Amino acid sequence: MTDTATGPVAAEITARLTAALSPTRLEVVNESAQHRGHMGDDGSGESHFRVVVESAAFVGRSRVDRQRLVNRALADLLAQKVHALAIVARAPGE
Repeated sequence: MTDTATGPVAAEITARLTAALSPTRLEVVNESAQHRGHMGDDGSGESHFRVVVESAAFVGRSRVDRQRLVNRALADLLAQKVHALAIVARAPGE
């Protein structure tokens, strides 16, 4: 089961990606329940996420460059609070 993320970590992910990328579409999905009891599950219920980001910042950039932009915006969260992040990054119209 996946849930639209509403906790404090999810809110921080949303705020940072909004500030860094001005997305035209942003989905932050908490997939932590699927990983309960697995490595990286810290018991917070906010350790594994999937983001779908559509932004003009991705126009003309490779998939790897797009993921780097997302990772850069979330760097300290990824180092401290988020164990796993799946990224779908698209330019408008893709």
